[in-house]
Amino acid sequence: MRFYTISVNNTEMTAVLGPSGEPVTLESLGVKVRDMNDLIRRYDEVKDRIVRGLEKDCVPVTEPYRILAPVPVPEQDLVCLGVNYREHILETSNGIQFDKKNDTVYFSKRANRCNDPDGVIPFYDFVDSLDYEVELGVIIGRDAFGVSAEEALDYVFGYTIINDVSARNIQRKHGQWYLGKSLDGYTPMGPCIVTKDEIGDIHRLQISCHVNGEERQNSSTGMMITPVEEAIAELSEGMTLKAGTIIATGTPGGVGMGTNPPRYLKPGDTVCCEISGIGKLTNTLEKK
Repeated sequence: MRFYTISVNNTEMTAVLGPSGEPVTLESLGVKVRDMNDLIRRYDEVKDRIVRGLEKDCVPVTEPYRILAPVPVPEQDLVCLGVNYREHILETSNGIQFDKKNDTVYFSKRANRCNDPDGVIPFYDFVDSLDYEVELGVIIGRDAFGVSAEEALDYVFGYTIINDVSARNIQRKHGQWYLGKSLDGYTPMGPCIVTKDEIGDIHRLQISCHVNGEERQNSSTGMMITPVEEAIAELSEGMTLKAGTIIATGTPGGVGMGTNPPRYLKPGDTVCCEISGIGKLTNTLEKK
């Protein structure tokens, strides 16, 4: 199934893609959840009711609606994997030094509210080197602690797309990544969460990013250095991954920082991130 958060008459609703190709609110199916986080936590409880509702004469949303980030307000900071594609290590190695490239780099990203799939990315006047990073987002479906790689995917609810927008000059200034990746509007997400049963092999998806229609990134999730299962196992070894935890799994090569000379984003640019089987999110930059 494909789950959305939509806005109808300025009211946020959780919806599922119906057989007509339009969203159907869970409330119209007799399933009451507070938001996407609540659905994730209670999915085992309500899944059958949703399936049965979709098999009946379900009515899609008829009023004008807007698709929001599937998880508008995450429960916690996003957990991110840094330089998790070999080509991205190679293109950034001149600017960032890593002593142990065999070990996964983990960091967090603050998202007070995730940006929408068609939302505006703010271009702040103190940022002079704004970059794009298309990433596969993994949504944990139930609390995970001490999970093995073999059972890790049993704890996944679904997958989405994340653009890990990054202010490179802020990263360089502070010598770490948290602030430069956590400014308001820097976490576009969506357009939906696709449940794991619809994806198949998570490491055989095409992942790409275009800027103003020009291809900048094009790879496969099979090129990850630390695959999804291993990341979940390593993270949960001594840290509980609560249901609703969002993991951004790293970006392929082709970011603006990696070109010579660097090709950073500017106001007016349009960035389109796409992953096969999930969809695309397209955001335009606007001077703040």
